[in-house]
Amino acid sequence: MSPTSTADETPSYESARDELAAIVVALEGGGQTLEQALTLWERGEVLAAICQGWLDNARERLETARSTPTDT
Repeated sequence: MSPTSTADETPSYESARDELAAIVVALEGGGQTLEQALTLWERGEVLAAICQGWLDNARERLETARSTPTDT
């Protein structure tokens, strides 16, 4: 999370994606204790769910827009 965000705020898709990518790099690089790695993994799971939620919402909005008749 960014220093200005709180646990109650949902980060933007881009922010969650970037943080998730940084976690992947950190986990792939190793060097953490088991507890640190587990904490990173758990945060990654949360971020992945947030990203999936954003993507699902975007898909629903696109499907709604496509199915809405337009007057031309």
